[in-house]
Amino acid sequence: MTPPPLRFQLGRRPFGRASGPPPNWRERLAALRHVPPLLRLVYHTHRGYTIAIISLRVVRAFVPLAVLWVGKLIIDDVVAAVGAPGSTDWWRLGGLVALELAFAVGGEALARLSSLLESLLGDLFSNRVSVQLMQHAATLDLAQFEDPDTYDHLERARRQTVNRIGLLALLLGTTQDVITLASLAGVLLVQLPWLLLLLVVAVVPAFLGEAHFAALGYSLLFSWTPERRLLDYLRYMGASDESAKEVKLFGLSEFLVGRYAKLSEEFFQANRRLAVRRNVVSTALVSVGTVGYYAAYAVIIYLTVLGRFTIGDLTFLAGSFRQSRDLIQRILLSLSQIYEQSLYLSDLFTFFEVRPRVTSPPDARSVPRPIRTGFEFEGVGFRYPGSERWAVRHLSFRIAAGERIALVGENGAGKTTLVKLLARLYDPDEGRVLLDGVDLREYDLVSLRRNIGVIFQDFVRYDFVARENIAVSQIDSLGDDARIQEAARRSLADAVVGRLAGGYDQMLGRRFDGGVELSGGEWQKIALGRAYLREAQVLILDEPTAALDARAEYQVFLRFAELTKGRTAVLISHRFSTVRMADRILVLKEGELAEHGTHEELVARGGLYAELFNFQAAGYR
Repeated sequence: MTPPPLRFQLGRRPFGRASGPPPNWRERLAALRHVPPLLRLVYHTHRGYTIAIISLRVVRAFVPLAVLWVGKLIIDDVVAAVGAPGSTDWWRLGGLVALELAFAVGGEALARLSSLLESLLGDLFSNRVSVQLMQHAATLDLAQFEDPDTYDHLERARRQTVNRIGLLALLLGTTQDVITLASLAGVLLVQLPWLLLLLVVAVVPAFLGEAHFAALGYSLLFSWTPERRLLDYLRYMGASDESAKEVKLFGLSEFLVGRYAKLSEEFFQANRRLAVRRNVVSTALVSVGTVGYYAAYAVIIYLTVLGRFTIGDLTFLAGSFRQSRDLIQRILLSLSQIYEQSLYLSDLFTFFEVRPRVTSPPDARSVPRPIRTGFEFEGVGFRYPGSERWAVRHLSFRIAAGERIALVGENGAGKTTLVKLLARLYDPDEGRVLLDGVDLREYDLVSLRRNIGVIFQDFVRYDFVARENIAVSQIDSLGDDARIQEAARRSLADAVVGRLAGGYDQMLGRRFDGGVELSGGEWQKIALGRAYLREAQVLILDEPTAALDARAEYQVFLRFAELTKGRTAVLISHRFSTVRMADRILVLKEGELAEHGTHEELVARGGLYAELFNFQAAGYR
């Protein structure tokens, strides 16, 4: 089967778009503004390591000049000894050889020590950046995770920046090379000043070429971020236990493989074209530097033959010029790479600059304990970011403290959106939500969410041990096994855990060794255990019995009153046997409140609720 052409959309542009024009020089310099914050971040990661690494790099910078100079002295002494054998100062000659050996061995030892410290600092830095990424992501709004542009920033930051400690090594190496070059250039400036000009003319073209292609490379990767996310998704879905059943039954393998192969081939071709161009142009430009070196080498030989320089001077100047040429090339190339890595670094700091819109005000108040009057929706309307369709609108109703409310409606009616507004995962675009007569936006977010427990229908199945899977709703209870086990007993999860070989220490899920997979109903009992554990005044349950069998559902119903005792409860369910246990039922239609009342009142009214109830009841007749 030939896969259909790639016409998916992600964000606001089609897949497979060619990379855009590279950034101009102003944009390139602007990318370097993130280097100082990086250096501060590295310094605060471990001050001792940072200072030691810088000190070692500075000392190592003078080793090449010292080795060349001692080598010059050795050659001059040897030439003098050949001319006058009887006057050889063997102690001086031996001392010079020992000194050069000491410089060489010491330089290598310093390099090894510096490499060790940089490796350790790199690990610490990667850990710290990863922690900061997770911490900052936790502060963002749910809407920002659903925005493709913001998610692309997070994806690039996650992929490219945790290893940006390499940029520090590059900066240190460049600084070391600059110091070494300055020491060598000082000698060349005294002997042959025009050699420095020849050096610059020989290597600048290669630098400009590398900088140009670095910008093109980043532009290509930037424009393909959504496609690379899709490649990861296709690879996961094609070889995952989560999708294995449907892939086999529906014969999806060829479809997924074909789509992956097509998209990966497009990316490979775009990357290959750029790589080939970069290789050809770079080879030509580097050749210019090689020609310049041999031209200078020929001139130095000529001046030595004329008697202006000694043989030692010849080796010293030739070596200095060769090393200076290599250093300039390396410095310019490093500057190009610093710019390239700064582009990736900008993704990290751009992500850190993203600020949540759902925040606590400076003078935020705590949620009252207990809640006295409850919640009130006043003309609430909400549209998801980027959508012109209202998810909910004109919502006006009350939820009294301690009242059990059920939300009923067809798929897409706005039930889950309503509870997200209640938990302030979003702020309404119209109207306001009040708690005890105060706008939710005036409450402290941490206090609000600590008092609201939500178990969504698509609850997360954590690849943790059973104990942790229950405790995630009240993570500070993790060390309190009695509370966890009591919550499991109330939700019927204790029977599930009792069948596990490792009990509460059994790893759940197949991601890690020794893990076991649970059925949908067993996972739902674990999730209900989280609801029992949660010390919240408001409890929101989204389809809490959807995956349970009839017996388990009945047993959960018997415990439902206990679970919601003393709490305000909001229940979303398509099962009317569950819904009728609520004190009051709100019926939503196309995002608006169609009717409300008790089960008996709504059935007697003969409206939408009665229609849906009769449809479901007919299935049991």
